[in-house]
Formats: sequence, C-alpha cells, structure tokens
Amino acid sequence: MSNLIPGNQKHLTLNDRLYIEHALDEGRSFRDIAKYLCKDPTTISREVRLHRSLDTWHKGSFNNPYNFCIHRFKCRKTNVCKKLLICDQKCASCHKCNQVCDRFEKEACRHLDKAPFVCNGCSKARNLCSIPTKYSYDAHFAQRKYEELRTSSREGIAKSRAEIHRINSIAHPLIMQGQSPYVILTNHPELDMSVRTMYKYIDIGALITRNIDLKRKVKFKTRKVHKTQIKDRTVFENRTYDDFKALNLQLSEFWEMDTVLSARGCLKCILTFVDPEISLFFARLLPCHEPCYVERAFDTLEKTLGGVYEFQSMLPIILTDRGSEFGKPDNLETNKDGIIRTSIYYCDPMRSGQKGCLEEAHTLLRMILPKGTLFTDLTQWDVRRIVNHMNSYARKNLEGATPYQLALKKYGPKILEALQIKFIPPDEVTMSPDLLKK
Repeated sequence: MSNLIPGNQKHLTLNDRLYIEHALDEGRSFRDIAKYLCKDPTTISREVRLHRSLDTWHKGSFNNPYNFCIHRFKCRKTNVCKKLLICDQKCASCHKCNQVCDRFEKEACRHLDKAPFVCNGCSKARNLCSIPTKYSYDAHFAQRKYEELRTSSREGIAKSRAEIHRINSIAHPLIMQGQSPYVILTNHPELDMSVRTMYKYIDIGALITRNIDLKRKVKFKTRKVHKTQIKDRTVFENRTYDDFKALNLQLSEFWEMDTVLSARGCLKCILTFVDPEISLFFARLLPCHEPCYVERAFDTLEKTLGGVYEFQSMLPIILTDRGSEFGKPDNLETNKDGIIRTSIYYCDPMRSGQKGCLEEAHTLLRMILPKGTLFTDLTQWDVRRIVNHMNSYARKNLEGATPYQLALKKYGPKILEALQIKFIPPDEVTMSPDLLKK
C-alpha cells in the first residue's frame, strides 16, 4: 500500500501529530488516519506505539491501595499473607495478596495490545476504568520525544570500521614511537582529521591508542566540562541575566527555578521553584532531567493552577540556570495553544548566587535528602511531604514567620490547596532524613 500513497517521505510534523491525536480521540482507525496524511498505516502504528505516554492510575486510598487482581470479584481466600493469626477479612479487599498469592494475575486491558494501543477514544470513562496501567497519545509530548531522539541519533563518531582501522594502522605505531598526534597528522594528511578530533577519539576509546600512551597528556589534570549545560547558544538571546536585571523587578515579580539531581544510579530529579519574596517552595518529581519532562511538568502545573492566565499571574517571570533540561524555553514560555504563559531568563555561567534564594532552599532540602541520596524509591508523595515541612519551617529572614503563613496572605488558600501545600504544626516539623522514614 505504501507504493500507492503519494507521500512526501518525510518525518511527521507537529500538525500531523495533532491530527493523529484528534483522530484517535474520535475513534478513527490507523488506515483512515494514514489515508488523510498520505502515509502508510504502519507508520501511524509505529508512531503511536513509540511515542505514547504511560499513565499509571492507582485507585484507592493511601492506607488501602487498590487490588489489581482479576480474580478479586470471585476470590474467597483469606489470610494469604499469613501475617496475622486471625484475619476474617477477604484477601480480595486487601492489596497485600498481590505480592504473595500464587493465583495473582494483574488486570490488563486487551485494547492496549492491539490497535489503537492507547486509551484515546475509549468509550469507558477514565475515572471508572479499573485498569492500573493506561497509555495515552499526546501530540506535544510525542513531538518532544521525537526531537530528542532525532538529536541523540545523530551523535557519535562519523567514521566507519574500515576508516577507524586505517587510522589505527597509521597512527598507533607512530604514537608508540613517541610522535605526537600533531606530527602524525602533519606528515599524513590523508587521515583528513584535526588534532582535536584525534585526541577526542583517543579519549573516548575509539582508537587502539590510550591516553597513557601519550607522552604528556597523563601529566595534566582533566579540565572541568559542564556537559549538562545548554549547547545551543541562540536560546540565550534576550534571555541573559543582564536582560533580566534591565527589567528592574521586585522580589515579588519573579520566581527562581532549578533541578536537584539524584546520586549516580538513578535518573530521577526534582524540579524546584521558589518565590524569593516569601521563600515559598514547591517541587515536582521528574523521571529524568530532560526538556520534555520539564515541559510536561509546566503543562501539568498550568492545569493545576486552573489555566494559562492563572499560571501567568503567579509565575510571570522565571529565573533559572543553564541546565540542558531548560534548553527549550519556547516550549516552556508558551502552552499547547500558543498562548504565552511566562518568560524564562538564564543566570550567568557558574553564578548560582544570582538565584540565591533557591540555593538556600536547596540547602534545607539537602538536610532531608543529603548529597549521595538515591531517588529510586522517592515518590511525588514524598516530595510533597518535604515541601510541606520546608514551608512550615520558620525563617530568620522572614522575622520568624513561615513561608506558608506569608503565602496564605499573598496567594490565598485556593492556590495553596491547588499546589497541595499544607500546614505542619511547629513541633512536628522535621528537617532531617528521618522525615521519610516515618
């Protein structure tokens, strides 16, 4: 069928993905969508499966999680966990049997294993569906994942195995004779590479030669390179710290933003915000410090606050650092409908003091999550608990008041309720790792 479709053989655009999302919501088939976009149906199928987003929906309360076993309606078993000598409660009304019962089968939706592979257009109401794992197709999220994959797929060495073998056959014997890469490349222009490129290939292990084989390189310390910073310098146009200072803003007119990374071994990070006037702090746990997850957190925050205009009135200007997770400011400044919701500005390199209020908040955060802590078992519920205790902690710079008390006057109870920020009595505030052990 692909030979009969007059497609342009190019990648899907954002408009194409928006049409796919709208068509899936209407329950249209992949064949109808492909016919409209002049693509093959397998192209639409791969697009949906690769770029669908996972949404885990846990029903039930905190003290009584939901039972996901498909046999829960007919099961008559009791005391399967064998932790209590006397237990008259049916295991079907308890979640512990999901881990210990030999007959446990997790409830799954058969529609997710075949077309359309997502919950878009499902006739069953989302809040009534008991399936714990759901998939949805969001055009903007799919576009972000596509752009990141397109960038990462072009990274690496632009040399074939035969070319690397030819470089090794010429360069390695001469380096072992004591010659430097500069001399080798000067005498062998057929290698067609720069001195810096050869040093890079040696450093990443692409060649047989190692750093220890070089005469002088092992004597020098490795330069500090911030690989997590934004590489595209064009995003800083009209967004530098000098542009921010030129606005002559008061502390009440902007927010500060940053991320706190986990120790090595976990990709999770915490996206943090602080109001420098009253030191109000709130955060959100992200699966990874990538731009698409930050953008998705902004979209979620916009819905939480009640819309783009509420977002704009609360966070009109945001000052952040030059981390790569903030490398796409256009997607943060505008929502899905193209309406401007905030303005992003960047601090100067290596100048974390320019957002000093947030760094002080991170100092308090590290009292609960010390450096070297893995975020593997950390949940958004834990982060929310940390936020509540930090906002109920009296500050000297606030003359003994707490950020929660001042935020109640500045923003009102509705905003704090939307952000799920709650008051903690002074004698119950815990600023140590013991907070998450309770």
